[in-house]
Amino acid sequence: MKANDPTRKSWVEVAKDSDFPIQNLPFGVFRTASNPSPRVCTAIGDNVVDLAVMNYLDLFEELEIDNEVFNNPYLNQLMALGKTKTRALRDRIADLLDERNDEAKDLAWHFLHPMDKVEMLMPVQVGDYTDFYSSLDHATNVGSMFRPDNPLLPNWKHIPVGYHGRASSIVVSGTPIHRPMGQTMPDGAERPVFGPSRLLDFELEMGFVIGQPTKMGQRITTAEAEDYIFGVVLFNDWSARDIQKWEYVPLGPFLAKNFASTISPWIITLDAIDPFRTDNPKQDPEPLDYLKFDGKKTYDISLEVAIRTEAGAEATVCRSNFKHMYWNMCQQLAHHTVGGCNVNPGDMCASGTISGPEPGSYGSMLEITWRGTKPVKMPDGTERKFINDGDTVILRGWGEKNGVRIGFGEAAGKVLPPL
Repeated sequence: MKANDPTRKSWVEVAKDSDFPIQNLPFGVFRTASNPSPRVCTAIGDNVVDLAVMNYLDLFEELEIDNEVFNNPYLNQLMALGKTKTRALRDRIADLLDERNDEAKDLAWHFLHPMDKVEMLMPVQVGDYTDFYSSLDHATNVGSMFRPDNPLLPNWKHIPVGYHGRASSIVVSGTPIHRPMGQTMPDGAERPVFGPSRLLDFELEMGFVIGQPTKMGQRITTAEAEDYIFGVVLFNDWSARDIQKWEYVPLGPFLAKNFASTISPWIITLDAIDPFRTDNPKQDPEPLDYLKFDGKKTYDISLEVAIRTEAGAEATVCRSNFKHMYWNMCQQLAHHTVGGCNVNPGDMCASGTISGPEPGSYGSMLEITWRGTKPVKMPDGTERKFINDGDTVILRGWGEKNGVRIGFGEAAGKVLPPL
């Protein structure tokens, strides 16, 4: 992974606190006002790099990648080339942007675009989406609210619990979402009522994107899982808590979850976050054989959530870390496929809410305000028990080691009133 070299510097200016140094080089899809055709890109500093133009200029000639892979509205075709090819592409981009290499510098005006002048698009065509429930602290917190004597259900420490969600309503950062409508059961009522959710919440999650397909009946082991995971994104699993409370028995989340999920526009490769591997949390009891794994499969990625009011007042309400996950991505994918479920490039899996052990690290308003009993004070003097219309929820994330910061950008969404 040549691109990860912490000593590399780019001839493109990169601020010290940038999410996108030369060691990152994520993949996304963008368009410009002058050229509205979607195409594949990467990021360096405050710039978007048009990979379709770089390929047209024969800068990737030795990689023999067809132009259609880059002149494409999604990354699915690129991911399907396999990690050997995409890793070589990332390394080649790093070489071209390296300060010691002038090969592409004079051509930069063809392929460099200021990030604030482009529109970032949905990076992948999501065929299927699965959401897990893999944070021990989150599961314990929520369980203690509704089942004080038995917070964790008997299966929780034996399987990575998950459900199949709605792929069509996953949207890219910056896309507004509408407050959902549905049935709720008011306290003390005998019949449910219909109306807008009053307890709209975010869930701080990370998602991973499948890059390689499998056949029906094929199982992915924990040892093989990283070969199938192309990269990761920030993921906000919007949740309507009052609708969820009424509907989740007996079959689990439905309307409370299917109205919207927000992801960051950049897929950060597993290679880019490799330096942030850290010790795995202890799993007790020991998992079944198919869920056992070797090596460090957990990542030290700092995460935070901010709420911005319509007037512009912003408060950070959560600071957490991806390392708090009890079940890791490899275990999640192994369990997902153990029954023979096939996966395809672009399929997305979300981690489940990422909560840490302290109140400041809780990954949802349900926990932060403890079902609304401890409201969050905003800088403008207002309070939040849950999310109001006009609020924008912003997820941010980054890893930092050896003087290199690898960031994820933002996953932001503004809440609008119901349609």
